[in-house]
Amino acid sequence: MKVLMFGWEFPPHIAGGLGTACYGLTKGLAVNDVDVTFVMPHAFGDEDQTYIKIVNASDVEVDTRYSTFFTQNRETSFIQVNSKLVPYVGMDDYYNVISQIESGVLQEDHIGEKRKYIFSPGYGKNLMEEVNRYAQVAAEIAQHEEFDLIHAHDWLTYRAGIAAKRVSGKPLVVHIHATEFDRSSENNRNDIVYGIEREGMSAADAVCAVSDLTRNIVIEKYGIDPNKVYTLHNAVVPTDKKVEREKYVKEKIVTFLGRVTFQKGPDYFVETAKKVLEKDPNVRFVLAGDGDMMQHVISRVAELGISDRFHFTGFLRGADIDKMFGMSDVYVMPSISEPFGISPLEAMRAKVPVVISKQSGVAEVLQHAIKVDFWDIDATADAIYGLLHYPALSKLFADKGEEEVNNLKWEHVAKKLKTIYEKTVHYE
Repeated sequence: MKVLMFGWEFPPHIAGGLGTACYGLTKGLAVNDVDVTFVMPHAFGDEDQTYIKIVNASDVEVDTRYSTFFTQNRETSFIQVNSKLVPYVGMDDYYNVISQIESGVLQEDHIGEKRKYIFSPGYGKNLMEEVNRYAQVAAEIAQHEEFDLIHAHDWLTYRAGIAAKRVSGKPLVVHIHATEFDRSSENNRNDIVYGIEREGMSAADAVCAVSDLTRNIVIEKYGIDPNKVYTLHNAVVPTDKKVEREKYVKEKIVTFLGRVTFQKGPDYFVETAKKVLEKDPNVRFVLAGDGDMMQHVISRVAELGISDRFHFTGFLRGADIDKMFGMSDVYVMPSISEPFGISPLEAMRAKVPVVISKQSGVAEVLQHAIKVDFWDIDATADAIYGLLHYPALSKLFADKGEEEVNNLKWEHVAKKLKTIYEKTVHYE
């Protein structure tokens, strides 16, 4: 079986869990005899193509005479809205991320009736325009690639998937890694993104959600037929490299690693830290990440008088994440709404006990993690304190957690996905 897959990022150049999930899933599909052509807006050339073929959308010439026919392109200019349109974005870019007031932002190479759209790496300031350009490129690619099925990851690629379906007539699977209801509170929902998400889910022949939690949102909030919505939990990419346990300070370390945004609940991490420090002042708290709530969090830490116990590392990746886990005694994920959450799996793989919110998809698959309501800072503080002060408890969660997470393999996820593919292709 051959799959034409649309994503937005791929390791080693990633801004969060989406790229990591795409890598694990495509690697798992290769084990299950599924050939994947992975399209991304901007490839750097150093991506691992051992298991897949990568197509750089910035290298594709688009025939402008026909592209809008297939994409039904919607050219719109947007001003700032109070929603996080980008799945993973730094605080410096947040407020300008969907500004399209100025024209001619994209670089274009004109070749007769054809042109190339040179996409910016990551999540640029002209993001919404690039989403529509990506759909035009997808229509072009779909006319020349051989494939049985289309797979599009998250809202940024849904229009690309729809365009490829219109050109080829092949079935479309969309993959929900997060929804607008996760990124924003219900009252601050951005209707532009919500509309694109609903458009993609409605056009799809099958919808994959990363948890039962997300599946319920898709059905209830987007009105999608339950019969075509499947739960497909994430896994963790295996590694032979052991994380070195090395401490540089005598105090115990509690770590938050993720985007500093509303969805991830960093403010609850700060309030919990205050509770723990009231019982034990000899604990250090590390907030590793970046996001639009960073200034708020820094101000709150100062207001609570715990600045000398708090450390801000900024965004981490690769070896720096391993180094951080190697220093950590407890990992905390207090997410308000987490479709899945891969970072606890990575922490457990490094033998770090984890405390996670019940409002996360990963809580559905883990047994050896302490689960609390995100808002219950007293329960979270008690869990952290217990793991820090009772060695037998900490060792139990570290050892059993490592064993459990090593059994969560992408090849098993991919095997289930392949059955969804087969059912969808046969249905068509």
